[in-house]
Amino acid sequence: MNRPVVPVGWLKLALVPGLGPAAIDRLGVEPADWGELHQQPLSELRRLGLAEPQARSLREPDPEWLDRALAWLDHPTHHLVTRIDPLYPPLLARIDDAPPVLFVNGDPGCLPAPQLAVIGSRKATRGGLEIAAEFSARLVKAGLTVTSGLAAGIDGAAHKAAIDAGGKTIAVAGTGPDQVYPARHRDLALRIVDNGAVVSSFAPGVGPWSGNFPARNRIISGMSVGVLVVEAGIRSGTLITARLAGEQGREVFAVPGSIRNPQARGCHRLIRQGARLVETAEELLEDIAALVGELAGELRARLDQDSPDPHSHGGTPGTGPSADSPAGRLLEAIAYDPVSVDGLIERTGMSTREISALLIELELAGHISPQGGDRYVRC
Repeated sequence: MNRPVVPVGWLKLALVPGLGPAAIDRLGVEPADWGELHQQPLSELRRLGLAEPQARSLREPDPEWLDRALAWLDHPTHHLVTRIDPLYPPLLARIDDAPPVLFVNGDPGCLPAPQLAVIGSRKATRGGLEIAAEFSARLVKAGLTVTSGLAAGIDGAAHKAAIDAGGKTIAVAGTGPDQVYPARHRDLALRIVDNGAVVSSFAPGVGPWSGNFPARNRIISGMSVGVLVVEAGIRSGTLITARLAGEQGREVFAVPGSIRNPQARGCHRLIRQGARLVETAEELLEDIAALVGELAGELRARLDQDSPDPHSHGGTPGTGPSADSPAGRLLEAIAYDPVSVDGLIERTGMSTREISALLIELELAGHISPQGGDRYVRC
């Protein structure tokens, strides 16, 4: 199986020191042309607004950092997803300062699917961990992907419960994709790679610097249709993520708790500020149903645009995909026995990326169902 070609121009852009998403947006260049910026002469890069050191770095990146990133990308589960890639999370692309690239370890095909962020305190109570697990399991069974930050406490409980329930989960890291923070979640990160993806906007080699985590939190809320806060102290970083979610136009949900529990005070503050009080996952699912449906439609449109034949992915509404379309051939390969992605690659000869995108379409259309362990069965 051929590996996707690394978009080196985008990688070079991501490696320029101090050149964040906002600064890239201010260059006034269309995202479709970002991958070619490294080929521009220094004079043109300076005219666009890059400082001399940044312009030189874009043209000739630090070889150590470039080699390290290329070495990391030379692995079957490692991917670089750019802002113009059809697999780039659609809601994230709508926010200001969306990262130009995402380093993805796992299945990039899960990125466009509707996601719900489940976040909370690192010092969660046992009750809070149980609530996070209950909500996460119910959300993935409803077809959502649970997104969180791989932190101790609520984040870890949400990831684990999503996997145990046979669903998908995405962890957004505050480090480069070659590191795991906290280190004790290394095994959990491996499980997430097998049942979703670990995502980072930081290049390989970047450590857990405190300044990274606001950007990490912005991506968590930006990718998601809404944010559920299970427990949070009054000075918790979780409240920052909730604030970012509100600024991005996302719905914020909070689970109430005992007035004697200091880890509930942040949730109570959010509720006073307008967050939706929820006691069950069903309440939450009702509130986000419209946006989830909108995302499903946008994903189908993206898949159609990415196909040479505008009708190649689907059939008449309410029916299955046409038998000679890529989606139809994949559905035929799945049949009614659980089959892994590797098995589908062998049966169809399609690439991992193509299969990942088509699986999302088929799942959203109700033609297939995930069975856990990266296996699917026809409905």
